[in-house]
Amino acid sequence: MALEFTDANFDELVIKSEKPVVVDLWAEWCGPCRMLTPIVEEMAKEYEPRAVIGKLNVDDNPAITAKYSVRNIPTLLFFKGGELADKQVGAVPKSTLVGKLEKLF
Repeated sequence: MALEFTDANFDELVIKSEKPVVVDLWAEWCGPCRMLTPIVEEMAKEYEPRAVIGKLNVDDNPAITAKYSVRNIPTLLFFKGGELADKQVGAVPKSTLVGKLEKLF
C-alpha cells in the first residue's frame, strides 16, 4: 500500500531514504488524481521493498507543495538520494511512471 507523506514526515521518509522515492501529490477533489490512485497503489506493491511510493495531499500539506512549486495536480515527484530527479505533471499511463522510476535504480 502506498505510504501517506506529510509535511511532518517528508524529510524522514523521502529526503533521508536510501531507496528511490515516488511522491504523488493529489487532492480529494481532483478527478485525474483519482484516476492515478490505482496505478500508484499497484506500483507501491510491485516495487516494495526496492522503492518507496506514496501520496501527499496538497490541501493538507502546503509546505511541501510550495517547496517544490507544485501548481497543477496530479504531480509526481521522483527522488533519488534525497534529490529531486524527475517530475511528471498530469495523468499518464503506468508505463510512463514505471519508466521514470526504473531510471532511478
